Amino acid sequence: MRLRASLVSAMITAGLLTTPAWADPFFFTTGNADGRLGALSRSESPGKVETETADDFTLTETTVINGATITGLINAPLANITNVEVELYHKFPLDSVVPPSGRVLSRVNSPADVEIDAATRDGSEGTLGFSASSLNGSFFVSNTVVNGINPTPSRTGGEGSASGEEVQITITFTNPIVLPAGQYFFRPEVLLTGGDFLYLSVPGTPVAPDLQAWIRNSRLAPDWVRIGTDIIGATPPAIAPKFNMAYSLTGNTIPGAGTAGEPNCHGETVSALARQFGGVHAAASTLGYSSVGALQDSFREFCNP
Repeated sequence: MRLRASLVSAMITAGLLTTPAWADPFFFTTGNADGRLGALSRSESPGKVETETADDFTLTETTVINGATITGLINAPLANITNVEVELYHKFPLDSVVPPSGRVLSRVNSPADVEIDAATRDGSEGTLGFSASSLNGSFFVSNTVVNGINPTPSRTGGEGSASGEEVQITITFTNPIVLPAGQYFFRPEVLLTGGDFLYLSVPGTPVAPDLQAWIRNSRLAPDWVRIGTDIIGATPPAIAPKFNMAYSLTGNTIPGAGTAGEPNCHGETVSALARQFGGVHAAASTLGYSSVGALQDSFREFCNP
């Protein structure tokens, strides 16, 4: 309750409780699928190992992420998508053992060993909601990475083409994710009864500098390998391909938010919310929180990681 009181007090002091709410929207997208690659991204289930595909994005200031989309290829009915989980990772060497194991060619620019715990969201736990829609009933990819995810030497050339239904999954974070400025990896997993979800690639490199898409399964973890450079590869003088995955993120930036872990983080963040939204209830509503209390908890966790 003290946090709520301080939020209100700061907004009264700033004269902003009656100011009309305004927002600074955040939107990031890698674009549409190009048909070059499908990379497995699935939760563990009986007889199937967990397999994670991650791609990078950059935030220039503190951001609340409240939604996402992912695009993939499925080989079972749309209704068989039973769960979605999202994890976010820092860039190696944060949250990682240093030096790494040496089992893979490189960990430079890879995702960290372990996820950012406070940013994990799971449909089965009620921290995200999702819906799936069909984009193309018959979609073809030229190459896939499903099982050939190995320590060095890891090059397989890929596992060949595949076809199925192209789908887009729209995700709403019922508990939005707050992140400071930085470069991160976005990793979704899909649980599909009777089939698999192949995360689809996109043309181009939407992030600069681009860190590529990386993949691992539970047998390779905590290490990761680059899908194009390490797994598919190329015979010199040809250059190995680089891949990015089809997803988008939405939310709001919080200009002037405090720095996590610093003594003045809370006060600066309160002031930033007050300036941007004009009131604690407007902030909670615009940012996608279920209540003022949920917003309080989220920013308390942000300031005291």
